[in-house]
Amino acid sequence: MAQWKKILLTKSARVASPSHSGQFCRHALGSLEEIVLEAIKQRFEVYGLTEHVPRYRSEDLYPEERGLSLDDLSKQFLSFLNEAHRLKEVYALQITLLVGLETEYITNDDLDHLQKLLKDNESRIDYIVGSVHHVGTIPIDFDQGIYILGKDQMECFLSAYFDAQHQLIRQFQPEIIGHLDLCRLYTPSLDLKQYPIAWGKLIRNIEEATRYGALFEINAAAFKKEGWTSPYPGKDVLIQEKSGRFALSDDSHGPRTVGQYYLNVADYLVHVGITELWCLDRSSGPNHNGRYTSPRRIEGDWRLHAFWKHKANGAESIFNK
Repeated sequence: MAQWKKILLTKSARVASPSHSGQFCRHALGSLEEIVLEAIKQRFEVYGLTEHVPRYRSEDLYPEERGLSLDDLSKQFLSFLNEAHRLKEVYALQITLLVGLETEYITNDDLDHLQKLLKDNESRIDYIVGSVHHVGTIPIDFDQGIYILGKDQMECFLSAYFDAQHQLIRQFQPEIIGHLDLCRLYTPSLDLKQYPIAWGKLIRNIEEATRYGALFEINAAAFKKEGWTSPYPGKDVLIQEKSGRFALSDDSHGPRTVGQYYLNVADYLVHVGITELWCLDRSSGPNHNGRYTSPRRIEGDWRLHAFWKHKANGAESIFNK
């Protein structure tokens, strides 16, 4: 599944992380350039372009990818890098573009390939979005059937998800942690605290990522999922209590969904008392991964930035009350 992620902005609340485009993703719409133009139109200042890394087994291809070879996927990712860096230069006077990748962890081979991909494209990757979409080689964001589990089975399922996430965090220290609790995509009311082993692993992951300075994605796309009344992660995930830092994401699938559900997210952030937002920005020196990006706190009260008034434009939200 190809994906592009819009990552947070500097000096403003114009922020975002993952998004998809039809140019490099079979279930999305539009081109990468159309997404960039929409981001400029919406007054984003910094915009991150992120693509899923290739998968390396034919059985891991999704239905819409039938007809593509594994070699096609690898070439597609390199084409994404080429196009993203072309756009980075073309629109440099209008917007700052960052170019990143989003991880896949299906088997250990994926991590070996990721290591090589990063080495081969060292100068072209600005950041990593660390995400898990599979448990035991089974995609967890594709079929609701996997969630029909007993309590003991659910404990094992959740634990396996958080263990895979922990491996990514330890080995690659991604700058952004993607959809931390995607493991309950189809069970949004699931109380993770009722699964003490898995809950302990989740807290371990938050503490590990916080220790090296990761940003945690607040993913607005959850609002379009059945049963979700919050972004990912749910409000019971104790990132704030562990001094974690948040970055916004719309996870769009084309230019029409750039910035979608951001007003819902803003209302939610106010409701749960999140007063700080962060973004990924260029840095003069290398970060812990040797890449020239670092987290930057959005200055002042993010709710007062003109972006939100522009975004609301008469819509029902905290910004028009």
